[in-house]
Amino acid sequence: MHFAQYYLDCLSQASYLIGDKTTGRAVLVDPRRDIDDYLHDAEAAGLRIELVIETHIHADFLSGHLELARATGATIAFGEAAETGFPIRRLRDGERLSLGADDDQGVTLTVLATPGHTLESICLVLREHPDDDVPFGVLTGDTLFVGDVGRPDLLSAAGHTPQDMAARLHRSLHTKLLTLPDATRVFPAHGAGSACGRSLSSETSSTIGDQRRFNYALQPMPVDDFIRLVTAGQPATPGYFAHDAALNRDGHPLLEPGPPPALTLDEALAAREQGAVLLDCRPLAAYTRAHLTGSLHTSLDTRFAEYAGSVVTPGTPIVLLTDPGTEQEARLRLARIGYDHVLGHLPDPAAVLDRSPALSSRSRRIRYEELGLREPQLAGAAGTDGARTGGTEPADPIPTDSLPTDSPPTDSVPADIQLIDVRNPAEYEAGALPGACNLPLAGLSHSIAELDPSRPVVLYCRSGNRSVIAAALLEARGFADVCDVIGGYDAVGTGAQ
Repeated sequence: MHFAQYYLDCLSQASYLIGDKTTGRAVLVDPRRDIDDYLHDAEAAGLRIELVIETHIHADFLSGHLELARATGATIAFGEAAETGFPIRRLRDGERLSLGADDDQGVTLTVLATPGHTLESICLVLREHPDDDVPFGVLTGDTLFVGDVGRPDLLSAAGHTPQDMAARLHRSLHTKLLTLPDATRVFPAHGAGSACGRSLSSETSSTIGDQRRFNYALQPMPVDDFIRLVTAGQPATPGYFAHDAALNRDGHPLLEPGPPPALTLDEALAAREQGAVLLDCRPLAAYTRAHLTGSLHTSLDTRFAEYAGSVVTPGTPIVLLTDPGTEQEARLRLARIGYDHVLGHLPDPAAVLDRSPALSSRSRRIRYEELGLREPQLAGAAGTDGARTGGTEPADPIPTDSLPTDSPPTDSVPADIQLIDVRNPAEYEAGALPGACNLPLAGLSHSIAELDPSRPVVLYCRSGNRSVIAAALLEARGFADVCDVIGGYDAVGTGAQ
């Protein structure tokens, strides 16, 4: 058997190439859109990709099933409940897919219908030989992760309540996956950082036995307790999820390779006048020192595509502001979430800003101590800020009439200041700054109406990355008095040095 896991750190996403070396027949499961690695490896191993299987209709990335079908002639397959806008093979519960010369020999995959995360979700039990008592492993898609289970709330808009989907998920876990031998290896579709669950491990594989023992959601409990547990505290849903789910279901244009064209400053500004956004992809420190006024920001050294999909509305034309040589990476990572409308890139933004200081702004950042708050009780809530940056950035103070000066520490900021926590709900509930309102970054574009643009806004996250992204969004939407807390919640009690 040929078995390979492809793990994409920037999206916490895993795909799998499985083949029978005797026959050369292979399947690819949950592929990303840029498919060259799969094609190269399959050719090197003497494999023909005959089938592309999706464990469900993905929402967090744009899948590569259409690109692979064009490149290889492979058939696209989904679970039986899937409804798509293109021809598919429907895989039935219990169906056995053989990659051998006939059904009683060779590598075999058995389909398990496991609704819960989505209605059409499936898992694939993999055996090197059809009669193996202990499977080689099970590809669990978004039904079971290492340390967590799939979130059940993504179909609320389609009329399926999170509670109903959670009950289905419980049945799928206990009547399908947990009946497998403990030694069966678990290969999920996502790892830590993914918004498809709330407590995913950084490990990219496990076993059924270890998950039975250590996964919080698989511990013995009444069904109602399971439903309450898995429907609470889920991360905010990034704004692009519905867009990607629709494209993966209905079909989408094929990926077009190549770097984006270079634009002049005048061309970039003209594009913005016509409705494009300027997306600064440089590291946080470079952005906060100087950036084109009104540009959005998310750095390539963080969860770039996910954060871009949280602050840029799907379908919006984009002009990239990138360090030299990184424009192709930025374009590809946006394409992985279906953001194909990249008009071009502005080469060497730092040099452009040096030549055009009147168009430049500096991010306004403060240290926690400047808020004049008492230190809250700290909780060990984990977050997903990506790269830990921003703690050493110099700060420009916001107006002294907005913040306390030499007053003793208080339990809240002045009433005219809007203190906004842009972390996920579980992080906020585990501990927050006094008086802070929780507006997660993933949904901030839709929550801006809750803020008053005439009043100062102070933003914070875990370590100072998401808050800079949020500050850029508010400034682009016309908020004049915005700053963020250097080092974020992690700096509380330790100081941001």
